[in-house]
Order: sequence, then C-alpha cells, then structure tokens
Amino acid sequence: MNEKLTGSFDALNLSPAVARAINEMGFEEPTPIQELTIPHALEGRDIIGQAQTGTGKTASFGIPIIEKNFSGKKPAALIIEPTRELAIQVSEELGQLAKYRKCSVLTVYGGASIVEQMKALRQGTNIIVGTPGRIIDHLTRGTLSVGNVSTVVLDEADEMLDMGFIADIEKILEMTPSSRQTMLYSATMPPEILKIAKKYMRDPLKIAINVKDVIAPKIKQVFYEVLERDKPEVLRRLLDVESPERTLIFCHTKREVDDVSARLQKLGYNSGALHGDFTQSHREDIMGKFREGMVDILVATDVAGRGIDIENISHVINYSIPQNPEGYVHRIGRTGRAGRTGIAVTFVTPREYRQLQLIERIARTKLSRQEIPSAAEVRKARQRQIKADLSDVIEKGKHRTYMAIIRELAESADIEELGAAALSLAFGSMEVPELAKRQPRPAGEKRIEQSGMAERGMTRLFMTLGRKDKIQTAEILKAIAVEAGIPGKRVGRIDIMDNFTFFEVPSEIVEKVLLAMNRAVIRGKKVTVTKAKATSSKSFPKKKRR
Repeated sequence: MNEKLTGSFDALNLSPAVARAINEMGFEEPTPIQELTIPHALEGRDIIGQAQTGTGKTASFGIPIIEKNFSGKKPAALIIEPTRELAIQVSEELGQLAKYRKCSVLTVYGGASIVEQMKALRQGTNIIVGTPGRIIDHLTRGTLSVGNVSTVVLDEADEMLDMGFIADIEKILEMTPSSRQTMLYSATMPPEILKIAKKYMRDPLKIAINVKDVIAPKIKQVFYEVLERDKPEVLRRLLDVESPERTLIFCHTKREVDDVSARLQKLGYNSGALHGDFTQSHREDIMGKFREGMVDILVATDVAGRGIDIENISHVINYSIPQNPEGYVHRIGRTGRAGRTGIAVTFVTPREYRQLQLIERIARTKLSRQEIPSAAEVRKARQRQIKADLSDVIEKGKHRTYMAIIRELAESADIEELGAAALSLAFGSMEVPELAKRQPRPAGEKRIEQSGMAERGMTRLFMTLGRKDKIQTAEILKAIAVEAGIPGKRVGRIDIMDNFTFFEVPSEIVEKVLLAMNRAVIRGKKVTVTKAKATSSKSFPKKKRR
C-alpha cells in the first residue's frame, strides 16, 4: 500500500490519555509501521504487518487495543509472543501506553508460577500477553476464557513457526470468536504463515516495511575477517580499543555463549550470559542488571536476544555470523534505538564470506571491512584506561591507606620502578597475544563448498536440502530428533545454504545420526547426509586499493 507519511502522532487522532502516555515515553513521531497501521487497526481491520523487531511494532498494535473502551474484567485482547522475554517486554510497553487508560495487562508464560497467574486471571484483566504453551495450559485448565476476546495479535509469527508453535496458534485461534480482529506481524512471510492468514483472517490489509528502511541510518555496519581460533583475542582487542558503553554479543549456540561469557569474566570484563537453559529468575535478573548498567556486556543466543529492547546499547557484535539475512536485521536492530548512533560488528571467517554477501544482498545493506586493531593500538588503549582508572582512584581518595607503604618503599627503590611494579601487580602484563597467520593455500588445491571446521567435539555433516527447498531450522531439528532420537539441544551449529545444509552433532553419535538421517524424508524429499569434507577455507577477496 502507498500512503503518504505525515510523521506526526497528531494526525492519528489519538485520545488525550494515550497521547499523553506517548509523550511521556519520549516518542516524538510515529515509525512507518505505526503510521501505516494504527488508523486501519482503529477501524477494526485485520492487519498483516511485515516488519522486523525494532520498527515500533508493539505500539502499532498496542495503541489501537488500548484505545478500545473496556468493560468488565474478562480478557478482550490476546497478544501471543514466541518467548517469555518478548511477552514481558510487550507487557511493559503496553503498561506504559495504558498509564492513563482504565485497562489492565497480565502476562502469562512458562517458567513463572502458574498458581499466581491463575489467581490474577480470577481477579480479571483486560489484556493478556502470553506464550503459546502457557496460554494453551490455561485454556485447558479452564482458568482462561477467550469468549469475549475481540482482538488477537500474533507477534513474530515466523519465529513461532520456527519454534514449532503453529499447531498451538491454530488451536488458540479456533477457540476465539470468529468475529475477532486479527493482527499478524512477521519479519518474513513463509508459506505456512500465509496459510494461517488465509484461514483465520478476513480481508487483511497488508503492510510491508522495506528492510532498507528498517536498518537505522545511524547504525555503522562493519565486519572483520577473523580466523575461528582468533575470535576471542579479536573480541578482546575491539572491547579494549573501542571501550563501548554497553555491548550485546550474539552467538549461535548456548555452549558458545557460556564459553565467550566465561572468557570475558576471566579477563575482568563485566559480562553476563543469556540463553534458554537458564531459569526464568536468572534471566530476569541478568536482564535487569544489563538494563541498569550493572552488567556492561551481555552474551546471548538469538532466541534469548529477541526480548532485549534497551535504548542505549552502543555496540552489537555478531561473534557468530547470523544464519540468515533476517537474523542479521533482528540482531543489529538492538542498537541505534531512539535516534541514537550505534555500531554493528560482524566476525566473518573465510568460509563464511558467501554468507556475508548473501546478507548484504538480501538485506540491501553494505558492511564496511575493517582492519583488526594492532597490538600497538591495543596497548595504547589499555594505557589510556589505566590512566583514567588511576585518576579516578586519586580523585576519590581511595589510595591514601597505601601512602605509608609507598613512603617506606621509596627509601630503597626508584619511584618510577615502584610505580611500574604497582601497575604490573594491579593490571597484569601489557603484552598483546599475536593473531594466527593464515597459511597460504597450496598451488592447485581445489576449493570445495563443503569446507569448514566444526566445533571441538562436534562433527560437521552435509545434507542435500537447502534454502531453495524452503527448509527451516526447526524442521531439521525435528527430523534429527524423530529419526535419530537426538534432542535438539545436542545439535550444534546449523548453516542453511541455497542448495544444501551443514549441521553439527556430537562426534560420538555421528554414525547413529548418519544411519538414521539417510532414511529420512523431509518436505517430501529423501535426503542424503554425509560427513562434510574438511579442506582449507576459502580466502577473502583482496581489498581494492583506492
């Protein structure tokens, strides 16, 4: 649809109560998805919104819901989110929007006390925000009634598809009144999502926000060519040289998240980890600390990172390259919020260069290649930080209890030697480890697309289905679980290419997986799975000289 944007909330004719809340939240003008959606949603139209996280989706469906006149205490709106983090985040924003309206919001999700949720449901609420599994649980128990629901929102629909929630979504929709208003939001529109829209929506208005309009213009996008074994050292160099205010680091696997976070903590960085294996209380605690600045660096998986919506994240670092262009847009959208500048950094190994090109092409963006900070630059940065730390100590008088020791030692030692020794004791060595040097490829060695190193203890497998077969990560995990009896959490990295897929499994069970998967049929096609050939990685094209 082509509508002229006015860039003003005034043009949306919102109630004084909602307009006041929006003003207090610091929103100066509506985002494109808000301006295009809200007028039609206020009229009761079904909406299909194709937009990524970070585009203002919550307010685009939240404002029309809150503008309704609620009566009684039975739920009138149901908002379904794929993860508990997103459910909490959406509930908080709705609560702010509804600050001056007479309506209540309740969040229901797994990992929290169902007894407390049941108690709150008995007391009554106007808006329910929840995850599919917990909503189904309450519906089954009879503790949640959706007979009065007039609006249903399916948020991050493609994410719910990937997580296997589509059957739950259909069950929930079938229990709500057919006269309801339905709003569906999704970054991508795979066939399964379109089927849901066709079956359960009435003449929906389709609104799409271009990816090129989603990536904030103030986000600086860069990449570094990094060998896999050098990633920890390169990350350390970047953190030392750039000294980011607040950093979000994305990894593919839970194990990688734990490893990166542990390394950073050991080096003295104030970091924390976030992934699905942590308890809900831990996840809420670490998010609170990150939001309040008590944790400077948060290392997360993609699913856990979906619920992170903090305005002053200065850097997003893709420690592992995103597995698809949509994932890249989701990740970097965590920085550059509310008109601020941000930096999105992506580590790219030689064998991942084609994936980088795919991201640039599909996301219609360009990443600038950067040189890894040199050892000299790192030493200078660390010296500046030490000087700053010492100045802070002196200014606050934290050093005075050591003055007597210094005077005593100064009688027999040179003051410069004494100062350097104290700094060495406090800050350790100033030496910067050298990065590994890439070995040149032997003459005539053939490049093979199946190249690549698996993580330690894992074996990399090659499968004859890819993106052109419309294969999804969730389908691969399900096939491995069903055919080989291997739980998804034991499967490592999955890289879906155009015509084939790589995935990693623990080396001790690789023969079992090969035997089982070579009998599997996925999307009506018999698949062939073999061990990926380990050859030298492809090199990057040389940077052109200007």
